[in-house]
Amino acid sequence: MKRVLVTGADGFIGSHLTELLIREGFCVRAFTYYNSFNSWGWLDTLPRDILKEIDVFTGDIRDPNGVREAMKGIDEVFHLAALIAIPFSYHSPDSYVDTNIKGTLNVLQAARELDTSRILVTSTSEVYGTAQYVPIDENHPYQGQSPYSATKIGADRLAESFYRSFDMPISIVRPFNTYGPRQSARAVIPTIITQLLSGEKEIKLGALSPTRDFNYVKDTAKGFVEIAKSSKTIGQEINIATEREISIDELAKELIRQINPNAKIICDNERIRPNKSEVNRLLGSNRKIKELTNWNPEYTFEEGIKETIEWFKVKENIAGYKSNIYNV
Repeated sequence: MKRVLVTGADGFIGSHLTELLIREGFCVRAFTYYNSFNSWGWLDTLPRDILKEIDVFTGDIRDPNGVREAMKGIDEVFHLAALIAIPFSYHSPDSYVDTNIKGTLNVLQAARELDTSRILVTSTSEVYGTAQYVPIDENHPYQGQSPYSATKIGADRLAESFYRSFDMPISIVRPFNTYGPRQSARAVIPTIITQLLSGEKEIKLGALSPTRDFNYVKDTAKGFVEIAKSSKTIGQEINIATEREISIDELAKELIRQINPNAKIICDNERIRPNKSEVNRLLGSNRKIKELTNWNPEYTFEEGIKETIEWFKVKENIAGYKSNIYNV
């Protein structure tokens, strides 16, 4: 039984990945962000039979000592811990450098010291910036269009350097726009759904023309597992994408149709990114992940959206969301 560590396990994708790993028979240690409330984030909502199987380690990814301690006795590391909100990175870039770059360095240094057998570092499609060609494959140029994306580019290149310099078994996993149950309100799909479910007739959004390649979270989590299973993925950067492009306008209209057909879209200037920072087009290639692993998306966009809406309709799930404010 492989012992694996998931950093950022208390978050959106991390909690789904942790749950999947337990269901697939892995022995999982979950690295969660220390807080005085003793909250384990979304892990607290997992079924009790799953939660009791998880070894929870509370710490801070910015602390090399805690990271090293968490990684002792671990065979594989799924490194997901990061600050991810783009608007917040505009006014707090220092915290993104400390968390995303230095946090990744802490994982890499500890893995080198402990001779960890496999490390998966989580990237993002935002490192590509606006598509210069589509579908975007792993050879596409990088462009730091926000402090967030710049720090993720830095973390990716650090990971590459450790693979090349020290022959470490590293893979860089690059999901495109993941959505689904447990996603925070700083993302567009929960923003729209929570406003609609609260009865709002005017749905506030930023730019409507950008397009995205939306992955359902269970497919994203499965992508991580399949990449870890394949030795062919060592030293590789690998997209997780659907190769389907949907504009924010099309997305909003579909959610309005399903939840509240009487609602209309209002452009809120506060939610619009600076012009040169907006990523106008993302459409990813999944050719590489299909060639190197057994991954195939199991959910269509329509199926994933249906499950997501149903999750948000449960009052206990939506209780902590504040649909009346702009969540950066």
